[in-house]
Amino acid sequence: MLKLENVHTFYGRIEAIKGITLEVKKGEIVCLIGSNGAGKSTTLMTISGILRPKEGRVSFEGEEIHALPPHRIVSMGISQVPEGRRIFPKLTVMENLEMGEYLRGKGEIPPLSKGGRGDFENQLEHVFNLFPVLKERRKQLGGTLSGGEQQMLAIGRALMSKPKLLLLDEPSLGLAPIIVSKIFKTIRELNAEGLTILLVEQNAKAALKSAHRGYVMESGKVTKEGKGGELLDDPDIKKAYLGE
Repeated sequence: MLKLENVHTFYGRIEAIKGITLEVKKGEIVCLIGSNGAGKSTTLMTISGILRPKEGRVSFEGEEIHALPPHRIVSMGISQVPEGRRIFPKLTVMENLEMGEYLRGKGEIPPLSKGGRGDFENQLEHVFNLFPVLKERRKQLGGTLSGGEQQMLAIGRALMSKPKLLLLDEPSLGLAPIIVSKIFKTIRELNAEGLTILLVEQNAKAALKSAHRGYVMESGKVTKEGKGGELLDDPDIKKAYLGE
């Protein structure tokens, strides 16, 4: 579904991604793990069009996307949940979710199977089923939610465009363990429904337990790859990222 080939991305003169190659197959959960500054978030922003690579190719379902603007990439079926959640704090929960459907309302995204308001309501109900607290707080300002609730809202907002591929950037960051468990349970549920997920996560153990495959990034390069369970058992991974 997604393929990066020899991708180099820069911030000014600083090369943040140094020729990475990776792929995500339809129906997979794939995780990127690594220390701060390894290039994980830069990889997601390159995929979503926020950053443009100087070299290499990014393709989605066989079509090159690395030269497209972000809204076109969203329209093709890729949604990103950014690091730090980035909800709209002065908008209500409901308004935040409506923003996730904005491009569909503007005709940028092809209509869902039935079309019209009914599909908006169906997708909204799906989000509320995943995160019942959002339904309870739908009239509340986003900025007044707890950190865990804001993360749920950020995921729900991304789901409102009904993506084929979901990019998740540090979904467990700063959250209590019980909320982290809920978030990862939801990630697995979404994948079981058929959603493909590329996950950036510093909680390497939780990520690798949930992922079909994983890549390890160091200093802008992919240094290891393998099945989630294999990487969990790797002595170098245990020492560097699992505290064992």
